Amino acid sequence: MNKIHTIKKIIILFIVINAFIKCTPKGNISTPNFTKIQADFINPNAQNTLWCYWYWIGDDISKEGITKDLEAMKAAGIGGALIGNINPSEKDGKVPMLSEDWWSHMVHAVNEGKRIGVDIGVFNCPGWSQSGGPWVKPEMAMRYMTYSEISVAGGKTITAKMIKPTPEFQDVYVLAFPSIELENQILSTSNSKISVTPNIKNESFLIDKDTSSVVVFSTKIKGYTIDIKADNLITANSLKIIPGKKPIDIEGEVYYKNDSNFKLLKTFKIFRSKLDPNVGPDKYAPIFIDLPDRKASHFQLKFKTPKSSIDLQPDAVAKIATWDLTEISISEAAGLEFYAEKNLSKMHPTPMPKWDSYLWNSQTEVTVTNQKVLSKNVLDISDKMDNDGNIVWNAPNGNWTIQRFGMTPTGTKNSPAAPQGKGYEIDKANKKLVQFHYNQFIGELLKRIPEESKSAFKYVIADSYEMGSQNWTDDFEQKFEAKFGYNPKKYLPVFSGRIVESVEESERFLWDVRRLIADAVAYEYTGGLREASNKDNLQLWLENYGHWGFPSEFLMYGGQSDLVSGEFWNEGTLGDIECKSASSAAHIYGKKRVSAEAFTAANRTYVRHPAMLKKRGDWAFTEGINHFVLHLYIHQPDDQRVPGINAWFSTEFNRHNTWFKKSKAYFDYLRRSQHLLQQGTYTADVCYFIGENTPIMTGVRNPELPDGYSYDYINAEVILNRLSVKNGKFVLPDGMSYSLMILPPFETMRPELLAKIELLVKQGGKIFGQAPKKSPSLQNYLQSDEVVKKLASKMWLSSSKKIKKYGEGFIIDGLELKDALTQLNITKDVELNRDHTVLWTHRTLPGMEIYFLTNQSDEEITFSPSFRVQNLKPQLWDAMTGDIRQLAEFTEKDGRIMLPIHMKANQSWFVVFSDKKIENSKIYKQNFPKPVVVQTLQNPWKVGFKNKQIGPKDSVMFPTLSNWIESENEKIKYYSGTAVYTSTFHFLNKENANDIFIDLGKIGVMASVKINGIQLGTTWIAPYQINVSKAIKSGENTIEIEVVNVWRNRLTGDKKMPNNKTTWLFVDKITPEEELIPSGLLGPVTIQITKE
Repeated sequence: MNKIHTIKKIIILFIVINAFIKCTPKGNISTPNFTKIQADFINPNAQNTLWCYWYWIGDDISKEGITKDLEAMKAAGIGGALIGNINPSEKDGKVPMLSEDWWSHMVHAVNEGKRIGVDIGVFNCPGWSQSGGPWVKPEMAMRYMTYSEISVAGGKTITAKMIKPTPEFQDVYVLAFPSIELENQILSTSNSKISVTPNIKNESFLIDKDTSSVVVFSTKIKGYTIDIKADNLITANSLKIIPGKKPIDIEGEVYYKNDSNFKLLKTFKIFRSKLDPNVGPDKYAPIFIDLPDRKASHFQLKFKTPKSSIDLQPDAVAKIATWDLTEISISEAAGLEFYAEKNLSKMHPTPMPKWDSYLWNSQTEVTVTNQKVLSKNVLDISDKMDNDGNIVWNAPNGNWTIQRFGMTPTGTKNSPAAPQGKGYEIDKANKKLVQFHYNQFIGELLKRIPEESKSAFKYVIADSYEMGSQNWTDDFEQKFEAKFGYNPKKYLPVFSGRIVESVEESERFLWDVRRLIADAVAYEYTGGLREASNKDNLQLWLENYGHWGFPSEFLMYGGQSDLVSGEFWNEGTLGDIECKSASSAAHIYGKKRVSAEAFTAANRTYVRHPAMLKKRGDWAFTEGINHFVLHLYIHQPDDQRVPGINAWFSTEFNRHNTWFKKSKAYFDYLRRSQHLLQQGTYTADVCYFIGENTPIMTGVRNPELPDGYSYDYINAEVILNRLSVKNGKFVLPDGMSYSLMILPPFETMRPELLAKIELLVKQGGKIFGQAPKKSPSLQNYLQSDEVVKKLASKMWLSSSKKIKKYGEGFIIDGLELKDALTQLNITKDVELNRDHTVLWTHRTLPGMEIYFLTNQSDEEITFSPSFRVQNLKPQLWDAMTGDIRQLAEFTEKDGRIMLPIHMKANQSWFVVFSDKKIENSKIYKQNFPKPVVVQTLQNPWKVGFKNKQIGPKDSVMFPTLSNWIESENEKIKYYSGTAVYTSTFHFLNKENANDIFIDLGKIGVMASVKINGIQLGTTWIAPYQINVSKAIKSGENTIEIEVVNVWRNRLTGDKKMPNNKTTWLFVDKITPEEELIPSGLLGPVTIQITKE
């Protein structure tokens, strides 16, 4: 009883101290600092700009176009252009890649960037992915371990010939081990009969031991049943399926029958929907499935095609119509299940691997000695083979299997690139070769740039990783032994599916292989590129994830870069993983800026405009992004072809787009948002540990975090080397802190990591999750497991309590997460008091708390959120206009501030808490006073269409406002571009107003307003309102409204009127039936006022 009472008192004392720490002011922000933040919000400064991907498509480039592009970027607020030389057709262009003429265009871009004031970045190779070129020889490329194999009888001198598995094969080892005789015990046409329902052709090919024969299946058939009847009983221990040369996506079941009924033996799934080398160099690797040993003579396999179709980005993976197999082998021999996947020869075949895509079910241990290879019996006989593959070896008694192991290029090449710029991808696990690659492209550019212009060339770019895996490199044995303390050579038979020593040791060996490759890709490749760039005063900018075959760990991979970026598509779900991956890496490795490749999009050519982008962009801010890199500005070499060069995969940010000249209004909104979201540090209560397994592209959130809290992912490297505890929180040197660490639902953890976590808990840290049971690595096997078990028992099992006091900290296991947060007094950062349509993020600095809120719904909402803030006053910072004002309506209670907030559809606000007053701030009694309509403009409008080539040459009178696409005049109906509406109106109410607004009603799609000759701004999203207080006067007023729509209407019109075509596209998929987009000033136009 006394012990329980003492623990309760300790927990209560901890809660009180924790609450005191939370409620203690962090200090006051200095007036100069606050004033600077405020000034740079109102008028974004030159250091706070957007960037853009600047694609030069198909080598169709010109120096004149380069200059015009850069000037247009600068005028719009784009301060960084990242040049990617992209060649989708992979054919020579007008200015051939790598020619001296092409190099001069690259230098011209840097020179002009210096003159105009736009920083230049360059993709580190031709194409957008990844790091390769014609200078990469096979022995420098990404490589994987391949082998050829023979069986021989020993007890004599063996003379044999070992073939090269591939033409570009590099020998590494020749190994021999006693043969596993049971491998010969398989079901085949010599001892079995096969039938397939429904009937297919050549079903016997499936068990004929000939991998050149193929059986084709159709996805139109819901399922197939394959019966294999053996002449005699066989103890089935494995199933090997050798696929044909087509993608395959099936679910399977194995049954056996030794009486009157079939019994289920195993279920499995084969998902190889893409066969390109960037999802695995061994394109047709066997699928090896472990079976519980069952003796039978009749086996049945059932295959069915999953109902769900593959839903990926356009033309990423074709739908599978047929699939094929060459062999189905049921064998008495055991082997390592899914060994090709585990050794990185096959990778996840979609761009969105989940956190568990490289985790596999445990396999039953093999105890019979004749089913496995003993490491002591693996002999290195490399010196017995000459350069031509001839072996002369005095083999010991018995039957021996000889394997000729070596490296082969994975086959991945940089793309999409011009033929003369394309070649093998450089080895990602060899820093010296990465430096060599850098020298051939970036180094060659640097040689040509004048010294006075070099300061404009700032960034080397590595886009999202799309080049798959490798599993070997030069000096692999030495690197492996240095890292894990044992030699990998004796375990190499595991690469062919054999079990060496035990299933457990074989699994752990391949875990170590995957971990080594993951670390090497981070340190040798990313770190190598960064080091090479830094030597030349350049920074590496990298997207820290990969859509095809990413072999690393996303956090470590991003941590090795100078700058890190995510990515999001304007429609769909791409970005849901990538943005949080980037922001977490930035936060835990101390990088202030978190970029995102922004608004990548598929098709819908020249339909999108800023109003369509805002919701998704705001969502990205709440994922931790605070810097946008627009995707995509495509270089326009001339002004005769309009809209010009385009692509299927982008939003059209370029000077030929109709609305680009007005885009500064939207870009300034993004810049103001970026500015505030780069202040201070990100606020997160929880860090989710991602575990140590690799490859991994996203973390696991199990359990999910309740609403009202934020999180980051964290990795082992940062826990080991950067994490400490202060005042009961996990802290990082750069200011980040977390109240709770959540462990993943894994049974493994290496002992050195568990020891560090134990130390952190002792010092006051709090962890949530289950105890690990063993190490995942073969390093110090058995001893390391013992350390983990003892330490875990000490931490978790010495008490039955769900919240256990351990040193100064706590270990929570067995509670719901929301209950644990409550008991630990970790209160919600934001309590929305409404549904989930509002998303938010929080930045903190001394004396200033910055909250960004976005209404992700298409409805107007009013709600009263509360914030974990006290002793500060709320302010509204409007990134649309730069306006800042105090909020008068709020209540403060129990360490929280609550205030009413009103948001239009898709609207966003910055709610800032500070002790500083806003000078000359408008103060309303209500936080969001509702404007009152005092006048509707009903005069006729004179409309002048600026582009006389496609629109009316003379001005047109509009007695009432109407939609252009409803006009009977085809020059108006299919018009794309700018038109100016002019009119006059009489206004009498100025003296009675606090603020006066013009509301345009509806527009298509952007508009600028000028009253009495004074330019008042541009509106681009509903409500289409502009404050006109400084220009409007009592009495007669003149008004000009300049409206711009999108290109799509004219593009559609040109399809209907091919003889009068005025437009040109590089990728033209427009049809005459395409939708027309509402255009023009639609109204009603009203004058509205606010009074207080």
